[in-house]
Amino acid sequence: MFYDLPVTDEWGTRLAGDRALLDRGSTAERVADVLRQRITEGVFLPGTRLSEENLREALGISRNTLREAFRLLSHEGLLEHQLNRGVFVRLLTSEDIRDLYAIRRILECGALRNLPAVSVETIKTAIEAADEAAVRGDWSAVGTANMRFHQAIADLAGSRRVSEAVRALLAELRLVFLVLADPRLLHEPYVAVNRKLYELLAAGDAAAAEEALQRYFDDAEAQLLSAYATVNGAH
Repeated sequence: MFYDLPVTDEWGTRLAGDRALLDRGSTAERVADVLRQRITEGVFLPGTRLSEENLREALGISRNTLREAFRLLSHEGLLEHQLNRGVFVRLLTSEDIRDLYAIRRILECGALRNLPAVSVETIKTAIEAADEAAVRGDWSAVGTANMRFHQAIADLAGSRRVSEAVRALLAELRLVFLVLADPRLLHEPYVAVNRKLYELLAAGDAAAAEEALQRYFDDAEAQLLSAYATVNGAH
């Protein structure tokens, strides 16, 4: 399922715009930020081979800077280097999905455990964004709002490391979403579920919210594994 990244006006124009974000002293971390964003947006789909030459020209960066950015994103699980073939956006396996959900249960449910009264305004903002996108029928935007919802839950832990870990997990999980043909089928059921979770947190019932989130993960993992196996032939 791997294929070369085509040289198109669309992605070239978008990366040309990204070039303005990178000054001459840009670090590999900033280049990685740009590429990570384009990967999670679906500009570079799972299975795409990333051309060093095309990316260096589009972003106006050195070979060493780009390769360091590749290394960082490979460490995050978004890219993989194949000997004598190049660097590709990763295609995750079913085992990857199971592992991602196992870690999310630990981090996100842990963030809700024994949670004192806190502001849930960021969570409310993500809920409202999902509702608005659903009305428009923009299911990709619903998926993005869902990611923000879960990031906001992780942020309740008050730990920079937990927040960063969940951010990386969600970016990796987005690779799975990008290969599924029907984002509505994937995201629509959880618009109402997310709102219920928010209402439990707003009412200060963190214990019930944690139990609901555990059930949420069980259902979401099973649904995603089934859909992914059908589309990707995963086992």
